Amino acid sequence: MTTTGGFSSEQLALEESILVFPRFDLLEAVELGEIAMDMALDRSLPITIEIRMGERIVFHASLPGSKVDQDSWIARKARVVLATGRSTMYERVKAEEDGIDWYAHYNRPEETHAIHGGALPINVAGDGMQGMLLISGLPQVEDHLLGVEIMTEFLARKGETE
Repeated sequence: MTTTGGFSSEQLALEESILVFPRFDLLEAVELGEIAMDMALDRSLPITIEIRMGERIVFHASLPGSKVDQDSWIARKARVVLATGRSTMYERVKAEEDGIDWYAHYNRPEETHAIHGGALPINVAGDGMQGMLLISGLPQVEDHLLGVEIMTEFLARKGETE
């Protein structure tokens, strides 16, 4: 049984190519984090949210009901995005499609890396990956879908989506 929501790597790659920011700086990182936090609080989601620019944590919120271990999940997911430039859901689905053990194939230990949905690259037009949105606390498909919804809302507010 799949735990990846029926996604295909092609679909997830297309999603990443659509969710491209015109720019991304510290102020926008905080704004993105606030959108994420407001959505999660409105829905009473017990999640941890983090926005990173490279290794730098620029926004972090542990919401009511979240658990301490979500911080380590976020760190493990972040290492995957830093290593690959792709979402953790993409990496998981692609590994399943290719029939490989991602951790063995990329020589990355599962203790420090997690190919579980909820970490999405923040790509900037012309500049590539400039940060990442990280969510932990829901089933991985829901973590990923919430991340997509947050990024879509941010871009809509900026007038960057149709």
